[in-house]
Amino acid sequence: MASSFIAALGALRAHQSWIDVIGNNLANTNTPGFKSSRALFADLLSLTYKPGTGPTGNIGGTNPFQVGLGTRLASVDRLMGQGALDTTGRTFDLAFLGRGFFAVSDGNQTLYSRVGAFGLDSDGNMIDLRSGFRVLDANGSVFQIDTRAVLPPKATTQMGFTGNLPAQVTGPLAEELTSTSSFLEGTAAQMTGTAAEPFTVPAGETWTLELIVNGGAPQTVSIAGTGAALSVQDVVDEINNQVEDVVASAGAGGTIELTSERSGLASTIEVDAGTSGKDLKSLLGLGDYVQGGQSLATASTDLNDLTINLSDYSAGDEVEVSGTDADGSAVVASFSYGIDGTTLGDLVAYLDANFTGSTVNLDPASGRILMTADAPGEASLSLALTDGPNQAGKNDWAQGYFAVTTNGTGPDTVTTSAEVFDSSGTAHVLTFDYVRQSDGSWNLDVSVPPAEGTVVSGSITGIRFNPDGSILTPTTAPITVQFGALGPQTITLDLGVSGQFAGLTQFGNPSSVVVDDQDGFGAGDLANLEVLSDGSIEGFYTNGQTQTLGSFGVATFVNEQGLEEVGNSYFRSSANTGARVFGAADANGAGEVVGGALETSNVDTAQEFVRLIQAQRGFQANARVITVQDDLLAEVVNVI
Repeated sequence: MASSFIAALGALRAHQSWIDVIGNNLANTNTPGFKSSRALFADLLSLTYKPGTGPTGNIGGTNPFQVGLGTRLASVDRLMGQGALDTTGRTFDLAFLGRGFFAVSDGNQTLYSRVGAFGLDSDGNMIDLRSGFRVLDANGSVFQIDTRAVLPPKATTQMGFTGNLPAQVTGPLAEELTSTSSFLEGTAAQMTGTAAEPFTVPAGETWTLELIVNGGAPQTVSIAGTGAALSVQDVVDEINNQVEDVVASAGAGGTIELTSERSGLASTIEVDAGTSGKDLKSLLGLGDYVQGGQSLATASTDLNDLTINLSDYSAGDEVEVSGTDADGSAVVASFSYGIDGTTLGDLVAYLDANFTGSTVNLDPASGRILMTADAPGEASLSLALTDGPNQAGKNDWAQGYFAVTTNGTGPDTVTTSAEVFDSSGTAHVLTFDYVRQSDGSWNLDVSVPPAEGTVVSGSITGIRFNPDGSILTPTTAPITVQFGALGPQTITLDLGVSGQFAGLTQFGNPSSVVVDDQDGFGAGDLANLEVLSDGSIEGFYTNGQTQTLGSFGVATFVNEQGLEEVGNSYFRSSANTGARVFGAADANGAGEVVGGALETSNVDTAQEFVRLIQAQRGFQANARVITVQDDLLAEVVNVI
């Protein structure tokens, strides 16, 4: 009967231990980084009264006959599940997401913890604020952070450009002067008639016809009759005496020919009949209307064959030239017909020779005279042609007066500037001028204020782009500048990647070139700190630079549950933790570090209270066993 006492007593001890485990879990509900434990029971040896037997013959087998001797606490396991993160906002409050432990040392031993409540002591050592133990870095060594050190300056050696150089060309352009009308080579309007000779106009009668020449006012031709015989030549003489702008001539067999003194489509002859029965038009057999023809003049076209010709030039007649050359200098000259030439090409060559700062030619496609300044930029071109005074030969030069059709402009220029640093950390401003060339390429000129330094070599020529707007060549080029008494400083300019749209481009958009990157900086003081996910400590300086100042080490073990608690939320390795891997976070199976947070306890309070009830009921049940057994023993004693 004593076995039940022993079993119940062992169960009371086991449940008491379980309550101890639960109590410890609940006590550490708010302990950062705490990992809860669980209790596992196992039964004790059983007393075997009869072993099991196998079937034999007609008799079946029997099971073992055993009575257990109670339970015991077999193990207390640590639950390493992730705790929630409590954001604190403090730089050196660190938590893990995943596996791993921070490592600290007092110089004699290395301990491990999930609680990253760290800070700096007066010597700049990274320590655990709870104990003063020094924190180990990724190499397993104690590390310091110098928060007072100045980050030294770095001279600029690289600069990168991005943005657009406009594809639309607005310069450089040479000024161009063009005749407003095309020069045309024309044929005169001609009309032919035939009269029977001789003929008479009766005495006392006047025979007439009306001519409209070149669209002008009607002109009447009248022949008063004398009764005498007349010939076509007599009528031709009267027409030439009475009518302007037309020339009449007589031919064999009574033919008469009327020719306009103008040529081209503006040259017309219209003949209207006179009085019925007294009509010279019918007498001469003339038609109603004729018009001249025209085509674009060529260099070989005689000046007298131009449609603007009013009366033919004779040898020695002059075309007076007046104007200004590209540089504004006055040009005054006289083209002498028959001496300097007779054709339109001769006149163009004469103009070209006298306007030394420009080029004059005849455009065969349009029939216009073009004068183009030899150099791009603003110019003062002008040209006027007139006929010399007191001469019979005349052209209507005013019909083809000259006007500027393209204003001369300087080259397209895109300017940007950027700050660079010399070896002492002093900032300077470089100015970059992109200048479009007449062949469509760009040149880059670099300048610096004279008071700050000089540009030893700072010109890049022949920057070209592909048809799709991507840069062709060059993509990189060095420049050399010198600031004050410092030595020459070489800076490599990165303009882009050939054939790609990284760096400079040439699209139809407006200019937008900027320097988007340069690797120099001045001296800087530490402004802020941040812990990254790999455990490294990043320092942010007032010069915009960052620098890694240290790194927290992370330890992982094959069997984390084999760690031994030593108090103060510390663990130490045991014979069953297995190999330790030490290094940076977020690598080799280690979790990532979260700055500005602490990991909370992973105790599930509701679950612990349920287990507490279970432990209490188990304890009560076993206590009841002892009470019942005691009553039974009392009955046995009372038998006597």
